[in-house]
Amino acid sequence: MVSITLSVPEDVRKSMKKHDEINWSGFVRKAIEEKTSELNKFETLKKELQKDNEFSKWAVKAQRASRSGKLEKLKKKGLI
Repeated sequence: MVSITLSVPEDVRKSMKKHDEINWSGFVRKAIEEKTSELNKFETLKKELQKDNEFSKWAVKAQRASRSGKLEKLKKKGLI
């Protein structure tokens, strides 16, 4: 495990000392772990969304390509 050093304002440190029943190191470690996990999930979702967006663009393009010329064919047949 790696160690890091944090700086907090003096008044916060005094308040932390008043509550020595809390393992501040463990508290901060857990907060960092939770936040990094949340950010990793966000990155994964963002990548999936990008893939979905690319597929959606492809699908729209394919649909438009399949429709091109159909309007003119319908007009020639007198259906429009």
